[in-house]
Amino acid sequence: MSESFGGSAVISAMLRVADALDAQRELLQRLDQASGDGDLGITAGKIAAALREITLNSALPIEDLGKYLGSAGMAVNKVASSTMGTLLATALLRAGKAAKGLNELSPQNLAELLVAADLGIQERGKAQIGDKTIVDALHPAAEAFRAAIADGAGLAAASAAMSAAAEAGRDGVTPLRSKIGRASWQGERTEGQVDPGCEALIIILKAIHG
Repeated sequence: MSESFGGSAVISAMLRVADALDAQRELLQRLDQASGDGDLGITAGKIAAALREITLNSALPIEDLGKYLGSAGMAVNKVASSTMGTLLATALLRAGKAAKGLNELSPQNLAELLVAADLGIQERGKAQIGDKTIVDALHPAAEAFRAAIADGAGLAAASAAMSAAAEAGRDGVTPLRSKIGRASWQGERTEGQVDPGCEALIIILKAIHG
């Protein structure tokens, strides 16, 4: 990772996310079948297609990365009406607002985008830490990245801390019972099952890191 993101770097990261979601559709489907309604793999494919289309149709240079991220969020919202689609669309829209008018993202900007995405998902999904949702991976990841950048770490080190925090968050709630959404309907069946939202978030973060 370079120490800043311009338009071409953001596009490359978005395409990596699309490829990673496509590659892990079967895993996400299997995890969702164990604790949810079993359609996350399908949703992941739709999200990947939307991200790929909006990205490949974006001309360089991108003068406003906030507008680009917002457009990606709207594209995801249009094609993926499931809970995960709505949450990821919200994350992109909130990140877009945080990046409004910027044509390059500094490490500090990236931290602000992650925090904005985290807050957006919490507000939209009405979820808190410990509810066993994507928030349990995203919130510690955003906080770890923000703290690492504030302490002067480079992007590679901050991204490693981010991924480690997301994985720890996922693993910490795996033994628990899901409290939010359709997974909560499964009751004790969700105990010991990896939350598919957490896993999807980790896949996305690792793809962004490259």
